[in-house]
Amino acid sequence: MVKIAVIPGDGIGKEVMAEALKVLAQLRQDEPSLDIETNIFPWSSDYYVQHGCMMPKDALTTLRNYDAILFGAIGDARVPDDVTIWEFIMPIRKQFQQYVNFRPVKSLQGIASPLANSKDIDMVIFRENTEGEYSNSGGHIYHNQPQEMAIQNTIMTRLGVEKIVQAACDYANQNGKSKITSATKSNAIIYAMKFWDEITKDVVAQASPTLTLESLYIDALVAYFVERPQDFEVVVASNLFGDILSDLGSALVGGLGLSPSANLNPEKAFPSMFEPVHGSAPNIAGKGIANPIAQIWSLALLLGHIGRPDLEKRIVAAIEAVLIEGAVQTADIGGQATTTQMGDAICQALENIKQTARGV
Repeated sequence: MVKIAVIPGDGIGKEVMAEALKVLAQLRQDEPSLDIETNIFPWSSDYYVQHGCMMPKDALTTLRNYDAILFGAIGDARVPDDVTIWEFIMPIRKQFQQYVNFRPVKSLQGIASPLANSKDIDMVIFRENTEGEYSNSGGHIYHNQPQEMAIQNTIMTRLGVEKIVQAACDYANQNGKSKITSATKSNAIIYAMKFWDEITKDVVAQASPTLTLESLYIDALVAYFVERPQDFEVVVASNLFGDILSDLGSALVGGLGLSPSANLNPEKAFPSMFEPVHGSAPNIAGKGIANPIAQIWSLALLLGHIGRPDLEKRIVAAIEAVLIEGAVQTADIGGQATTTQMGDAICQALENIKQTARGV
């Protein structure tokens, strides 16, 4: 049995998670042998308001017993953002060594892009997820004085850089990709990013003689994402650079409401966590109009991770079938459908795919 911990979180997280669980229920109905157990945990900003913490002290011990985590969204005006991030998301990512943030950036049929040249975008971004610019190292002194000072340290370790670049190379080799693009800024960030460049070059050279390495300064790379996104296959980046690039990539293929992500521990020594890249969207929370596709696609990534790539492909095919038909569209992609209607349409598309496969 595969055990999945479900954390809907805040805002639209609860709404889109309900649709992802509906899709999972549809798959389990189609395949009674799909042995998956889900348990829902109420950890959220509501939990913080009631208990003074984002999750119980033993939460990580509890989650450790699961094969994967399906996460919704976090963020609420009642709780400072640094609390929701550093007392919830970051402990899970860091303690479970989810050092790969994996984000597919793919053109979907039926979705208009702001780019005129948006067809055939199909890349993945490997963002280092546990160190780099998002390291809890630094300080703030001399508050409200002329000499007030803040220091935020970027921490890069040889092991950390090697692991994220190796993961990108492994993916490239397993999926017939020939080029790794590395995001850097070593002309200005002369210690950390030169260190990144040197290690990246060594790892790619050792990973495969067929892989080529393209190292681009981050400011040029964001421009190239817009000008020639089809040129990229596998992009590897530090925590901050990867965060920026992956949101840009999402915008290029239709928006954050469509984009999934995975926080991976590739060795599977700890559970990995799968979540949409959008936030809790308090401005539309409770209105029932959020797009659940990113959450449903995140579920698909989870299923691929636990050994069912066939189900991952089936979900993505169902999503595309709905988008191509165009009868059901949420507001973010130009329609008026509700969250529930989009979830229902994807479930119906899954049923249609099943019937077609059976020749019915």
